[in-house]
Amino acid sequence: MRLQAFWEARWILAFLAVLAIVFGLFSAWAFWFFVLLFLCTIAFFRDPDRASPTDPNLIVAAADGTVVDIVEVDENEVLKNKSRRVGIFLSVLDVHTNRAPMDGRVIYRQHRAGLCLDARRPDCSEKNESMTWGFENPRVTIVVRQITGAIARRIVAWANVGDDLKKGERFGMIRFGSRTELYLPLSATILVRVGDHVAGGATPIARLPNE
Repeated sequence: MRLQAFWEARWILAFLAVLAIVFGLFSAWAFWFFVLLFLCTIAFFRDPDRASPTDPNLIVAAADGTVVDIVEVDENEVLKNKSRRVGIFLSVLDVHTNRAPMDGRVIYRQHRAGLCLDARRPDCSEKNESMTWGFENPRVTIVVRQITGAIARRIVAWANVGDDLKKGERFGMIRFGSRTELYLPLSATILVRVGDHVAGGATPIARLPNE
């Protein structure tokens, strides 16, 4: 568990604490209501430690959540060719820390302004606010895209271009429900199915071919 994610919630927690104290002077119900919101916020910003598989051929999920689509698309921002996209929807109950899908260097990071449509909609990938990341090692380049949702309105970046990350290492988070996409080479074997729940940094979602 790390405090980096909780630091992102500092102003929210402080605001809820003040409300609990102020309204608690007049109503016990109001006091406990804001205490409950305070505890729910702490639960949302939890950031558990995870053990990642050591097999270099395994690509892990970049986020916790439910796999909502696996499709072949053109990735025109970084890879500039066809790839297989695995879309993961993060509900407000999921851990929202994003983790590197493999050992590699951050070669690309670009924020894009946009809408805040429901992250389960298939067109949100192109229309919503997002942050695109490129991870590269001697074997492969993988793209991860953080996408806001109807509730999520803030994408947080903790890593920078040029940083070397280990598989499962945190590189950012999205606050309050969202979507994370991975763009994988067509040669990779997908190990998950639509409807599967995955754990960021721990669940293998694809296997690269042997060298």
